[in-house]
Amino acid sequence: QVQLVESGGGLVQAGGSLRLSCAASGRTFSSYSIGWFRQAPGKEREFVAGDGSTNIADSVKGRFTISRDNAKNTVYLQMNNLKPEDTAVYYCAVWIGTRYDCWGQGTQVTVSS
Repeated sequence: QVQLVESGGGLVQAGGSLRLSCAASGRTFSSYSIGWFRQAPGKEREFVAGDGSTNIADSVKGRFTISRDNAKNTVYLQMNNLKPEDTAVYYCAVWIGTRYDCWGQGTQVTVSS
């Protein structure tokens, strides 16, 4: 069973940057595909980015970048030029079989205008 822990969230002004981390423990990390999602208050959870250079939501394309460091069992989400509409709880999850699973507890990102 893979366990994921997100970190790096916080309060930032519009136009600022944050880097989120998703640290994994349990089994061989390099064989897993990791995805980032977010959920804003009153809205459904939405996909943000996944492993693969083209696997990124249109709403964050050109601003967010996903990367990984297998030696550290960590996937990162670099978020630049943040906007107030990026405010949400951000989660990471592992692609297992036919769906994402093993969700982390989430990290809050708040962007002030």
